[in-house]
Amino acid sequence: MLRYAIGQLARFCALMVAVSAITFALVGASPIDPVQANTGQTALLTMSAQKREQLAERWGVGVPVWERYLDWAADAVHGDLGESLRFNAPVTVVVADRLAGSALLLASSWIISGVLGTALGVIAGAMRGGVVDRAVRLWCYLLSATPTFWLAIIVLMVFAVSLGWFPVGFSVPIGVSAASVSFADRLHHLVLPALTLSVTGVANIALHTREKTVDVLASDYVRFAATRGEGRWTIVARHGLRNLALPALTLQCSSVSEIIGGSVLVEQVFSYPGLGQATVTAGLGGDAPLLVGLALATAALVFFGNLAANLLYGLVDPRMRGEVARGRS
Repeated sequence: MLRYAIGQLARFCALMVAVSAITFALVGASPIDPVQANTGQTALLTMSAQKREQLAERWGVGVPVWERYLDWAADAVHGDLGESLRFNAPVTVVVADRLAGSALLLASSWIISGVLGTALGVIAGAMRGGVVDRAVRLWCYLLSATPTFWLAIIVLMVFAVSLGWFPVGFSVPIGVSAASVSFADRLHHLVLPALTLSVTGVANIALHTREKTVDVLASDYVRFAATRGEGRWTIVARHGLRNLALPALTLQCSSVSEIIGGSVLVEQVFSYPGLGQATVTAGLGGDAPLLVGLALATAALVFFGNLAANLLYGLVDPRMRGEVARGRS
């Protein structure tokens, strides 16, 4: 286990270095001028040349990307990720604040998509070739081909604009102080973004779970159980779910990246203040320190999601404990 922990720590550090370097390189290749993007066209025209030079020097305009990255990395080792150009605050503070805003949205969407996708996949696989199976597959294919932002707009127009059942956007009511916002108000604003984000993640989990269910139900021990007179759903409950646990766990933990990626578009449509909206703001403003901080935060979430799956294998299947301890999972 010590060897496994050291190996995972080394992989995590290598991932952080690679993500930060690639993000810095992409920002450096961007044609966006941070001075113009963060001050505005009108303010830039009325600004003196000396002031523009001061801002350009402060924000590292014209400095080679590798030099900026080395300076940033030297501070990052000590826990200083720099200061956000757009929010004028430390990157760690902005990322922590936006992560707290997205935590409930990401967690609820992740759980709903996992539970719904697994349930639909098991039902479709158990009723292979039937009407329910064809309906589930058709729905999953449609969801896979539907752009996330388009689905978010349709949901917003129907349930918020036309029916008026839910607020148009934001995570809290407008004009209400944070201390006065109740948990029920937050849930009311969370429903549409969480619904959209969870629905888009169902298709992949459901289709993969269906294929695995078909394979399990075609195995010899399931046929033997059927010859003993056990019904279809009894076989699924007693034999199928146990053998579907590991694939379902793998799909559920690997879907963290899809949920985080989809949140960028969903949060933009619903004006939900979270990691996704902050990422778009940082990208459009050429805010390299904030963009790198957000990339590191999301990469860490995906890494620990996959690590959690590896560790949970030993709890679900005792035969996997030795493999996990040796780092072969």
